[in-house]
Order: sequence, then C-alpha cells, then structure tokens
Amino acid sequence: MSEPIMRRTMSGGLVTSSRTPVSRINSPLGKALSLCSLLSVLALSIAPLTVQAVEPASLSSIESAQAQSSLLIDITAAGKRLVAVGERGHVLYSDDNGSTWTQAKVPTRQLLTAVYFVDDKHGWAVGHDAQILVTTDGGQTWVKQFEDLSREAPLLDIWFKDTQTGFAVGAYGALLATTDGGANWEDISDRMNNEDGYHLNAIVAVKDSGLFVVGELGVMFRSADWGQTWETLESPYDGSLFGGVATKEPATLLAYGLRGHLFRSTDFGTTWQQIEINTPNNGPLEFGLADGELLADGSIVVVGHGGTVLKSTDDGRSFSLVNRADRVSLSGAATTDNGKLILVGQGGVHVASPTGADLGQQ
Repeated sequence: MSEPIMRRTMSGGLVTSSRTPVSRINSPLGKALSLCSLLSVLALSIAPLTVQAVEPASLSSIESAQAQSSLLIDITAAGKRLVAVGERGHVLYSDDNGSTWTQAKVPTRQLLTAVYFVDDKHGWAVGHDAQILVTTDGGQTWVKQFEDLSREAPLLDIWFKDTQTGFAVGAYGALLATTDGGANWEDISDRMNNEDGYHLNAIVAVKDSGLFVVGELGVMFRSADWGQTWETLESPYDGSLFGGVATKEPATLLAYGLRGHLFRSTDFGTTWQQIEINTPNNGPLEFGLADGELLADGSIVVVGHGGTVLKSTDDGRSFSLVNRADRVSLSGAATTDNGKLILVGQGGVHVASPTGADLGQQ
C-alpha cells in the first residue's frame, strides 16, 4: 500500500502532499520525508509532524539574525568563499573560514537542497518547487532561473561541467539539463530507465569516467558520455542511497545512504565493496549518511544523522568515526584553509576539528 508523501515546510514542520509514491517507504526512520529523501537523514527530531502551509514561492528570503543557526542542507566552496543553503531560502556566505557569515539576497523562501559552483563566481542552487537559482557574483545575489510548480516536488542536487553545461536531479525521477548556463532547462528524464519514477537524490562527476546518479531504493545510473545516454546498474543495496562522492582516483566513487550503508567502487559502479565502519561498541553503524566531500588534500569526509562524521585518508578504503557530542543531524561538509571542517545541518553552521569533532570536544 502506498503512503502519503511528506515534505518539509519552511518552518521545519511537515505537510502531507496530495501525491503518492510507488509503494516504497522502507527506512527505519519511517521515510517520512520520502518526497525529499535527502532530508530524511536530517531528522524527524527537528520538528514534530504538523500540517502547515508552504511559503509562497514568489517571496524573497527574509533577512534573519538567526539564519546561521537555522536548518542548512548543503555547503560548498566558491573559490576561497564558503556558501551554504537551507530552509526559508537562506543562503549564507563566509570569507573568513566560517568565523562570520553574511546572508545573501535570494528571490525565494522555499527550502534549498543543494548548491554547486564551477568557479569563484558562477554557482547554482536547487530546491522545492523544482526551483533553480543562479549567481554570478560568488553567492552574494541570486536570480531565479527556473521553477515548475506543477511538479509538486523538489530538485535535490545539481552539477555543472562548466558555466554552460549542467544537470539537476530530483524527486519522481526528475532529470533536467541545460547547455546555455541555465537560460533554458530541458527535461531529459526519459533518457533514464526509471519508469517507476524513483527519486534521484544525487549526481556526481567521477574522474575520467562520467556522471553517476544514485537514489531511492538503491537505484543507480551512470553516463559515460557525460549526460547524453544513461545506463541502469545493479545496486549493492535495495535501500535508499542519499549521495555519492568521487575520490581522487579514476573511476572510483563512494555511495552511501540509510542505516550507515557505505559502498566503494573502483570501476565506475560495475562492482561494489561494502565498507564496514568500526563503532565504539563494535556494532554496525545505524545512522543514515547524507553527504560526502572530497577535500583538497585528497581525504574524504562523509556526514549524517546523529552527529556522525566519517573520514578517510586512504581513498575511501577505510574510515575513522567521530560521533559528535551534540548529536545534531548533519547534511553537508566543507573544509577551510586552516584545515578545520565546516559542517551544516540541524542547528546551522558548526565549525569542527579536521576529524569533525567539536572544537571543545578534542
């Protein structure tokens, strides 16, 4: 039996959508956010189940002194600048390694789920109502390029090859493409064999190989011609995968998702090895993993629910584990010039040690 899909409102509550999935809510978290499954890792603990109206998409984000501590979903680097996105259309940027943050001017109050920059000036963000925003000044100001209210679903990730060619993925199998910097977006979802419309949670470029997409119920797709054609792969896991991260080695990537499942492939997704994480009690890692990042020094960090921070210095073959004392749910990570980690998620921005521990926890 299919269940109503839940989606997160700008105030952090949940509201039932009129659409239903294809009978697939199977996580230990109840998959209450299956419409925006990237966020299901983020915590049903953030707010109780309440029915609230979504903010009108046409409104601009409101400046707030509390934006730095609000729910943030993703963070990335724009040159030396850090840029984070999250609820209520909040976009924040920092030019001092995360010590202070400035709120950008943004033409939406919808939740933003991902952000990507191709250089220090040109970046894109995606979110609810299938919105795509663009900036040409390093994230200080943003313009809405695209939205599709009829989809009643969010876009969940975005990637650009250069300032002209990019792809966005999202709920119900959405796959959009542009070849003119986002002036026009084409729906190319039919290039994938995804008739059931499983949610596509992340898109990643794999060194010397092509593009890779992971999603709901473990679906995997790869494109060796950088988005023109897509091949469906056999997945090592039938639970939802929330993200992927390419390593510094050719054809090598990690995929991760529910209940701490983490896999590594060295042949562009043809075969996979499960990576076991050693927990303090020698039991399996139970927390969902939401986001991963290849750092400038070649190390990899993966973050998730319950304050989980994993770090690898051997190209993803093994990981150390830090369980942050605050136990906040994390959804994004970036590094600073001085080696610290900037983590985002529940509670906004968290400046951490290189291992992910709170600076006062070391």
